[in-house]
Amino acid sequence: MTRADHAYLGGVSPDQLAALVLELASQLHVERTRRMALEAVLVRQGIIDATALDGEPALAAQALGALDQSLRRLFRILAAQGDPTGPLRAEHL
Repeated sequence: MTRADHAYLGGVSPDQLAALVLELASQLHVERTRRMALEAVLVRQGIIDATALDGEPALAAQALGALDQSLRRLFRILAAQGDPTGPLRAEHL
């Protein structure tokens, strides 16, 4: 994969890209903190049981499968070769 494969990055410096990644990491941290606070409030008010958050193996397996699929798609983009303007690249998930 070359820089020409991603023309939209043509005017982006490595520092700008790094700043974007750090901004996204910061936003993720805020979202994670808010989710954890929400879970704590729900447990404290007795709306859910603390063990219920971790005790759903079917949901955990489904979430793990979704994560795996998402990561495969991201890595496919990083490893893609050929003409990026071609109709459809092969989907090997």
